[in-house]
Amino acid sequence: MEQSHLDDLIRWFDSYVEPFLDTDEEGARNIHLKIEHTRKVCEAMALLSEGENLSENEARIASVVALLHDVGRFPQYRRWRTFLDSESDNHARLAIDVIREENILSGIALPEQVLIEEAVRFHNLLKPPEKIQSPTRQYINLIRDADKLDIWRIFVELLAQPPEERASAATLGLPELPDTASVQCIAALNSGSIVPLDTITCFNDFKLLQISWVYDLTYDTSRRILRERGYIQALAATLPEQDNIREAVSKALASLSA
Repeated sequence: MEQSHLDDLIRWFDSYVEPFLDTDEEGARNIHLKIEHTRKVCEAMALLSEGENLSENEARIASVVALLHDVGRFPQYRRWRTFLDSESDNHARLAIDVIREENILSGIALPEQVLIEEAVRFHNLLKPPEKIQSPTRQYINLIRDADKLDIWRIFVELLAQPPEERASAATLGLPELPDTASVQCIAALNSGSIVPLDTITCFNDFKLLQISWVYDLTYDTSRRILRERGYIQALAATLPEQDNIREAVSKALASLSA
């Protein structure tokens, strides 16, 4: 894959997302959120590519995956006004639709097209399919780590904003109950498991789910970046002051240095 292919795709992305900003103020705020997210995931992917010693070609493929992983979010929000897949459609599948309808990978070698599409298609699953083998699995793992690194950033920054200034779709419509967190979610985090999405009942539960993602990181570079940025501590500081929550968070933080 040539650098010119990546450059062309970056220009395509900028052109593709611009019309989605032609909406009301709330909608534009949510679209801006996803545009910025994509750019930050590309930055995180560059750090991972360097830290994990990817070749120049591997790094370019990984960059394309980062650029395209959430491209389905834009038609998703325009049609359903939500980023909740359960209330609309799988945004990864929508991304594949955009990639094929726009024919944006046509100049890239077919084996590399397959790598890119499969990484985009499977990036949002709870666990990647067992049948997926290297090198596809490498790109799935890379995008999953890069995606998480920026989602943590988004929520730390969002929690520092007044509620009326937040991108409304980012909180998934969950109620903000400052003193409440589900016992099930706390127990899952304490056990070193990913908090199941179907156990979440409020925004604090969603924070616990995000903290539990530390157990799903693949790369040492990702864990190092997360330690350096302090996102887990920042999220934990907004949770209720409970011994069982502090214990669960301490275990999650310890796992980053294990």
